[in-house]
Amino acid sequence: MIDRQHLTILREVDRLGSVTAAADKLNISQSAVSHMMRKFEARHGVAVWEKAGRGLRLTQAGTYLLDLAGRVLPQLEHAERVLEDFASGTRGSLRIGMECHPCQQWLNRVIGPYLRDWPDVDLDIRSAFRFGGIAALLGHEIDLLITPDPVALKRIRYQPVFGYEMVLAVPSGHKLNGKRVAAPQDLSDQTLITYPVPAERLDIFTRFLVPAGCLPRRHRVVETTDVMLQMVAAGRGVSAIPDWLLQEDNVPPGLTSLRLGEAGIPKHIHLGFREDDAAPDFLRGFIETAAQTSPVE
Repeated sequence: MIDRQHLTILREVDRLGSVTAAADKLNISQSAVSHMMRKFEARHGVAVWEKAGRGLRLTQAGTYLLDLAGRVLPQLEHAERVLEDFASGTRGSLRIGMECHPCQQWLNRVIGPYLRDWPDVDLDIRSAFRFGGIAALLGHEIDLLITPDPVALKRIRYQPVFGYEMVLAVPSGHKLNGKRVAAPQDLSDQTLITYPVPAERLDIFTRFLVPAGCLPRRHRVVETTDVMLQMVAAGRGVSAIPDWLLQEDNVPPGLTSLRLGEAGIPKHIHLGFREDDAAPDFLRGFIETAAQTSPVE
């Protein structure tokens, strides 16, 4: 068999010009080098070197093996560095699941500095796991879950990264303008625009309308925040959204917000990960970067 040490000896002899110098570089004796190479030649039935005056010259087989060493050894050395990075937590693949429709702009601000600080980590954002994130996390399909609605489970640990409040966005000239707080009854004759999430998972229903026995006149769903806010600005309805979205630069003019009930609806964005795993440094690094990134620029 061709051993890595044989290829390393060939490379060092070629680089340094003699078996003695190669042996010194490799911290083994000259006799040990000569013995290993003679044993190699005997096993494979070929000569690697032949004498040329007082020096050595590679045979055709030796030249082939030197070329092989030039290709294989750098790959093995690179693989060792990669494994060291894996062991130290500085290299790997981080798969993130999104369970938060309005978080995309905030996440974009997290990704930039994270990729700069962790250049050897592959980042995979899986929006396909929206609203099914816990199952994906427990099934090892993702490593980190971004969610405003943490589900308490023994195997999952959550790290809150920032707090916010759900508010009611209304357009200019709306009958609710001028009010500080919206009551559930105020939405009885309104079109409520939300993200495409089941009503039983929307705080505007579970924590505001349903406990008061109220429902909106109509419920519409919209995929994106930009379109939702444009529809509200155009007077097509009202929307319960995180307060930070109304502080973005691209918010349509004229929108105002009301607190949903006197106590409001406070929320937190959480990062969930499996507690029974040894969290690598690059996962902890993402959590640290996320915690330092405001939802508003």
